[in-house]
Amino acid sequence: MRKVNICGLDTRKLPKLTNKQCNEYLVKAQNGDEDARELLILSNIRLVLSIIQRFSNNKFSSDDLFQVGCVGLIKAINNFDTALNLRFSTYAVPMIIGEIRRFMREGSSLKVSRSLRDIAYKALRAKERISKETQANPSIRRIAEDICYSEFEVCCALDAISDPVSLYEPVYNDGEDAILLMEQINDDNNNDDKWTEKVALRDALEDLPYREKAVIYLRYFLGKTQIEISEQIGISQAQVSRLEKNALEKIKKTF
Repeated sequence: MRKVNICGLDTRKLPKLTNKQCNEYLVKAQNGDEDARELLILSNIRLVLSIIQRFSNNKFSSDDLFQVGCVGLIKAINNFDTALNLRFSTYAVPMIIGEIRRFMREGSSLKVSRSLRDIAYKALRAKERISKETQANPSIRRIAEDICYSEFEVCCALDAISDPVSLYEPVYNDGEDAILLMEQINDDNNNDDKWTEKVALRDALEDLPYREKAVIYLRYFLGKTQIEISEQIGISQAQVSRLEKNALEKIKKTF
């Protein structure tokens, strides 16, 4: 009735050790007793299983996290000081969690520098702590002040550890045609109508005589006044005005 089956393990069959027995086997394991090491691993499998359930809502499989958690458990067995007045589980839990978090950071599809990852995870921990204290989501500025980094650094770090999303990722599916992410992204500066207008304008400018083209370029692309243009190309302001007017009328006829 109390069976828990995670990663193919039946927890009913796992051994249990008292704190005193655990310390005795730890001494034996650290002195090279492989049977004692195996017994310690098996008796603490429940601890690993309970920890990986904290990370259930992520892209990594439970089996992968379980294996990494076991690596953390073995490191804890190798490094635990039995002379300390401390339960083994108290020491093992942060070791297991640290190993899992390291695996998740380094298992990202995008390679991010360790310094940037450290800032990101400091920011996430600060966000979680501040949220509990204030019962509200903190701003980037509040998080940055808490961990002593700039807002820009925090934003870059959090963006760096975010999983990339494909433009072909479906954002809606009614059972027939799916709507893709790329279809929902709108760029007002580069839509089909504006692109067509730019092509038409470029063609219209190409058809202008050299002087009219020069006046339009200096006037509308470089923002010069008619007087400045007249001084630059060596003609009167009245001539510049006439060339500009003729060029604009020709361009209008194109559209």
